[in-house]
Amino acid sequence: MVVLNRIYTKTGDDGTTALGTGERRPKYDLRIEAYGTVDETNAAIGVVRLHTRDMPELDAMLGRIQNDLFDLGADLAVPEREGKAERLRVVASQVERLERDIDTLNDKLAPLTSFVLPGGTPAAAYLHVARTICRRAERVIVELAARPGEPVSAAGIQYMNRLSDFLFVASRTVNGNGAGDVLWVPGQNR
Repeated sequence: MVVLNRIYTKTGDDGTTALGTGERRPKYDLRIEAYGTVDETNAAIGVVRLHTRDMPELDAMLGRIQNDLFDLGADLAVPEREGKAERLRVVASQVERLERDIDTLNDKLAPLTSFVLPGGTPAAAYLHVARTICRRAERVIVELAARPGEPVSAAGIQYMNRLSDFLFVASRTVNGNGAGDVLWVPGQNR
């Protein structure tokens, strides 16, 4: 259980922040950037949900994703260390659920004949914003994982990879199952 009695602590006034382990890192540290960008993805999904209240199945999926993203933030905030008690980690079953949700939505979509431009309905446009933030988060997490001494769970990386796919499919779903997609026309403005 998390208890937040005071919102400001002044401990970050020196330009550092604490990981879940208590270790202090500069606020520009790549691990901080990783879970901060996951949080940004979550916030963008929150904006999407303002437009999906009348789509209960999709809205429920997005709600589960928001919770998963908090799990991923916790996972990234407490790096795995040998000899330390295990903390909350993203697990394969969360990735598998996301894959099932992608398949559920994708089964109803019209086949694609072109790349899709961000747009259509407001929900679709915001889903594309969330997707691009998600891709950035994934890039940061993968860069972090490539650094010596910076462990990142494989399931966390997989989750972000699948999430960007989910957000793309969801954008097509809210665009009338693809009927309202804005398609790229190569060289249209030459």
